[in-house]
Amino acid sequence: MGFNILWPAMRWPDNREIEINSVGEHQAHFCERYDDVSEELWSTCDAVVSINDIPAEIRARMTNCRIFVTPKVGFDNIDLQAWAALGVPVCNVPDYGTQEVADHAMALMLSLMKGITFHTRELKQDPRGLWRPALNPYGKRLSVCVCGIVGVGRIGTAAALRAKAFGMDVVMYDPYRENGADLSLGIRRVHSLQDLFSQSDVVSLHAPLSAETDKLINAEVLNASKPGLILVNTARGPLIDLDALYDALKADKLQAVGLDVLPEEPANPDHPLIKAWAADEEWINHRLLLTPHSAFFTPESVYDMRFKGGEVAVTYLGGGRLNNCVNSAWLDKPR
Repeated sequence: MGFNILWPAMRWPDNREIEINSVGEHQAHFCERYDDVSEELWSTCDAVVSINDIPAEIRARMTNCRIFVTPKVGFDNIDLQAWAALGVPVCNVPDYGTQEVADHAMALMLSLMKGITFHTRELKQDPRGLWRPALNPYGKRLSVCVCGIVGVGRIGTAAALRAKAFGMDVVMYDPYRENGADLSLGIRRVHSLQDLFSQSDVVSLHAPLSAETDKLINAEVLNASKPGLILVNTARGPLIDLDALYDALKADKLQAVGLDVLPEEPANPDHPLIKAWAADEEWINHRLLLTPHSAFFTPESVYDMRFKGGEVAVTYLGGGRLNNCVNSAWLDKPR
């Protein structure tokens, strides 16, 4: 008899063929909302795959659950210790959008450094009169620029290699990467954010969100920026103190910013930074690019996210192999 794998709040509106294929002969159960899951299914499921955490009162009734999988990279919205206290490992899916997010970071960087959106918007106003290559004041030769990478995990590594391919001098900051990680990638290493920001022409963020990294990029760090710095964030929105970012941009501590993520999503239209951007205030014009947390999105990455969620669950249930466990520090003895 196969295992019961539960998706209690499906994210994707189309058919469930990907998830069904991911668990093979095992039983896949799908519900649109937590309220639609029966008591029997909560208590008998062997695994849960969910973007969001399960409420504590429901979690306590899941006496048969042996693994919780969140099919995404980030897991800051999951109570890792609570699951560990129940003997349930929590696993993520860190390898579904690595290339896409690194590509998106480079796309934001290139658009700002080469004036792509600048020229597009200017030409739309006057295709003849503004047909002036030298109009863009922000153009940079990439091969003479320093690219700073904050967080050199899977995506940060991919971004570093892409920057190197453009001939950039790449420097990393990551206190958790082992000694020699910089040498293996052929890049440089610094040991403080202020040092990184003071020498970089562009900085790309790829750190996870935790209590330690919340508002990691604050006024102190931003004030250390090299003149003309461009900042890109495709990681987690709360890494940046948005109030400090607004102040730094308005004071010309930064040249431009490209954000795929925000501390509050969707974007808060009342925040001064978003309000100034939406109103096309002159001081911020062409200096802020926003995309809607879409860096990961391609058909291929969505397939990987959906398939790997079920695959991680049945790999553990069927053979005991635990992939990508993120609460092992608190996990005493898995079920």
